[in-house]
Amino acid sequence: MQTEFSERNIFLDGDDESVNLPIKVERLFEDQLQNWKLAFDGYQSLTKVQKKLFEFDDFSIEAHYNPGRIISSSAKVDAKSINERPCFLCVKNLPADQKAIKVIGNYILLVNPFPIFHKHFTIPTTKHVPQLIKQEFENLLLISSKIGSGFSVFYNGPKCGASAPDHLHFQAGNYGFMNIDNEYENILNKYGEIVYSDGELITSVVTGCLRNFITVESNDISKLKSEFEKIYNVLGGDKTAEEPMLNVISTYNNSWRVLIFPRTKHRPSYFFGEGKNKILISPAAVDLGGVLIFPREEDFDKITIQLVVDIFKQVTFTNEEFRNISDKLKIR
Repeated sequence: MQTEFSERNIFLDGDDESVNLPIKVERLFEDQLQNWKLAFDGYQSLTKVQKKLFEFDDFSIEAHYNPGRIISSSAKVDAKSINERPCFLCVKNLPADQKAIKVIGNYILLVNPFPIFHKHFTIPTTKHVPQLIKQEFENLLLISSKIGSGFSVFYNGPKCGASAPDHLHFQAGNYGFMNIDNEYENILNKYGEIVYSDGELITSVVTGCLRNFITVESNDISKLKSEFEKIYNVLGGDKTAEEPMLNVISTYNNSWRVLIFPRTKHRPSYFFGEGKNKILISPAAVDLGGVLIFPREEDFDKITIQLVVDIFKQVTFTNEEFRNISDKLKIR
């Protein structure tokens, strides 16, 4: 098991304990764009991203043509493929020019050279352990609070968009980039229902906005952990050794807001189509957050509002199925 962190990859300026994490993150980002050509080129490519906006009653979905994401979107994540390739998140395999700062515990923060966001980071552990959230949810919350309100921190399940399901990691990107960041209150007011509240924590279910999801808000980390465990178990985590399929987005601004997107399928049928019927789309947290990523121009050109609806329909719970989840969450 890989545990050592190569000294050559440490961003020394990030080790200053007197400097808070958001400032360290900014310094790392600036350093990497100046000194790592792959990262510089990756962020330059964002200027060429093409966009389409699809408006619904109280929310919107964007489609982005981002060719820099082809490796992630098309990643083979079956056991054989994973075993045959070196893990690109293990510290021994990091490029010599890629630097990192320590975050908490065994977690480090890296600039993602194949970005979706204007500032996009990968936050792996230095231990090569599987992508599983149950025991790491508190660390997701802590990282979210440390990195600050300027970023969303998110988790993609091993069968829900993670291109490295064999190596535990989170990601972070600019808050406000995903449509749901700015539309959250409108969505919650129209489509949300409170299923539990104790004055210090509120759990709501949101049904009918393409992506049925659960939201938990609190400034009490212990209550959030307990509530997440209940949600995890309701989604089936107490009945099987496998993790329930889900994506998670956490933001922090004096308190936490955690969005949990239960999934029914890893990829829609379009991903497996042949020839003109193929659309390379592998939904993950960012897509569920309202920005669908298409790395091939021919797929981006095909996207209509009907296809957007069908993509989400194929990989998320129906309204009826979600009401069953909601009823279980009401039981206390």
